[in-house]
Amino acid sequence: MGESIKTSAIKSVSAVTAGKNPDPSQYSPLALAYLGDAVYELIIREHVLSEGNRQVNKLHKESTKFVNAGAQADLMMKIEDKLTDEEKAIYKRGRNANAHAAPKNQDVIAYRKATGFEALIGWLYLRGDMDRIQELINIDF
Repeated sequence: MGESIKTSAIKSVSAVTAGKNPDPSQYSPLALAYLGDAVYELIIREHVLSEGNRQVNKLHKESTKFVNAGAQADLMMKIEDKLTDEEKAIYKRGRNANAHAAPKNQDVIAYRKATGFEALIGWLYLRGDMDRIQELINIDF
């Protein structure tokens, strides 16, 4: 899918939170997913922008190819066997969290897998492990 995703700008953001939060495992899975969604979207937006300046609607169209439940569920299936036991446990907590409902246009199973993926990204982010996030995301690039 092109050049690997670079997270250098985000590494400086994660340095702000690293070591200043309680154990990331103590956050609710939906809180981790909430944060992970934002982190993942920022990484994707940075990647899309690095491919060249374009009209905002074109940037948005490109980023939504990656930042949606279906794409995140597909990525999760590609990386699941590469996760540590601890990472798998975080993913499963997020996947099994009692989110109220999936959006109308999304498959419930894909939505739950995407929530698990976002929880994993949020957990890794709070641990300050941007290298691991980049490693996992780059499996698809």
